Amino acid sequence: MKLIHAANELGNGSRKVSLAIGVFDGVHLGHQQIIRQTIADARQHDAVALVVTFDKHPNAIVAPDKTPPQIFSRPQKLRTIEALGVDALLEIPFDQIFSEKSGEVFIRELARDLGKIFSICVGADFVFGRKRSGNVALLKTLGAEIGFQVHGHAAVALDGETVSSTRIREAIRLGNLDDASQMLGRPYAICGRVVEGDKIGRQLGFPTANLDVTNLVLPPNGVYAASTNFNGHAYRVALNIGVRPTVAAGPQLRVEAHLLDFNGELYGAELEVEVGTKLRPEQKFSSPAGLREQIARDVAAVRAGI
Repeated sequence: MKLIHAANELGNGSRKVSLAIGVFDGVHLGHQQIIRQTIADARQHDAVALVVTFDKHPNAIVAPDKTPPQIFSRPQKLRTIEALGVDALLEIPFDQIFSEKSGEVFIRELARDLGKIFSICVGADFVFGRKRSGNVALLKTLGAEIGFQVHGHAAVALDGETVSSTRIREAIRLGNLDDASQMLGRPYAICGRVVEGDKIGRQLGFPTANLDVTNLVLPPNGVYAASTNFNGHAYRVALNIGVRPTVAAGPQLRVEAHLLDFNGELYGAELEVEVGTKLRPEQKFSSPAGLREQIARDVAAVRAGI
């Protein structure tokens, strides 16, 4: 997948382009339907399958107090979209200047810079552009003028309810991770870069990788059985989400992954951890020794596949 940050970087020559446009946080079942329609159009008409998305949630600029936490980290989102089989991804820097473009100007500029657009696929309720001036109706009007097809896909339903990023975030917050996984179409996972911590886990005999989870939605605090794949090797993981009340002086939230039977350094690596069964809630112990004994029991439970 070719990653570009401006439409004129695509360099597709005379080939037509099929577009999927959206924020695509979580790349859930509804998003996948939109992207697969785009790929089908492209393959059928010898076009380039291009996903158009943004480097941040638009609310981060236009309504900062209403910006939702993200389901996926940026690398996680890009990997998931690439795995669907698109040819290229246009990641637009969403800044103040871009936020002031109308929906019509946005589409006309894409048409100018990409050349021949064959089709545009979005969710039926997708709105875009300054003051939400762009929608499926506008796309159809411009499509008739410029010459592209428009697909406005209805939302996917699961268990009688619409699949949406909002619904997935709520499921994660409540700890309904099976529901979140079903809507995502893959096991729910937390992804973040490994950053340096205070090495308390190492002192307790259970070194952990501290994940940078800035702006991510997280499950309830507690200890979880989890798994990860690093450098081609699968590892079981004891995952702790919480403020570490036994050893920490302040309520700073941490996500710490102890990889069973791993020896090596993880600092700076991007680690994606599939979150499984919750083993227990977070609790405060009377001493570090008590915490160490409980961690040993947690690790034994993870090893046993509980």
